[in-house]
Amino acid sequence: MGLNQDDPDHRIEHRFAGVLTAWMLPGTIVAVAAVLALTGDAGRELLRYDRLAIAGGEVWRLLSGHIVHLSWTHYALNAAGMFLIWYLVGARFSAASWGTVAVLTIAGIDAGFWLLEPQLEWYVGLSGVLHGLLAAGVVGGIRAGHKDAWLLGIVLVLKLGYEQVVGPIPGSAAATGGAVIVAAHLYGAVTAAVAGAIMPVRVQRPASI
Repeated sequence: MGLNQDDPDHRIEHRFAGVLTAWMLPGTIVAVAAVLALTGDAGRELLRYDRLAIAGGEVWRLLSGHIVHLSWTHYALNAAGMFLIWYLVGARFSAASWGTVAVLTIAGIDAGFWLLEPQLEWYVGLSGVLHGLLAAGVVGGIRAGHKDAWLLGIVLVLKLGYEQVVGPIPGSAAATGGAVIVAAHLYGAVTAAVAGAIMPVRVQRPASI
């Protein structure tokens, strides 16, 4: 007996599977970050971006440093930011393309830290990656002809410009519980914007996810 593609149950199941696939990357990142947060101070010390430790061969920190956080509050803010950004721009690229963007963004931030911020001893958090994902999504949206992407882009550029000239957004350091490394935001956004300019873009409404 053949499967009726017009069956309501089949359509619901297909749509649910599509949603799960579309949100798999942010969900996985947030879940892994939650697990690592359970390791407390010891886990953060072992996994944070640490220049001296990396120079000594602990290269896993180049990745894990972007997933551990200062506190549960810091984690919650980044998790909320991840889901908001994904809601706004998650439909711009395929899951595979987003994975590539995320990897390139992390590499770009790490390269910026290593080459341009030698005084930076350590770093934790997703904020640089989040700025990168938003920047890539904005570029993808502009390429796909979404006018709202221009507004998001203007807001992002203004925020990055403010941070580079004035410093962190007022209250952000208190909210996260530590110093805000605005260089991570800039390096992440620039790297991901370039990646977003070359990734195959989806021309469809964000609501489709």
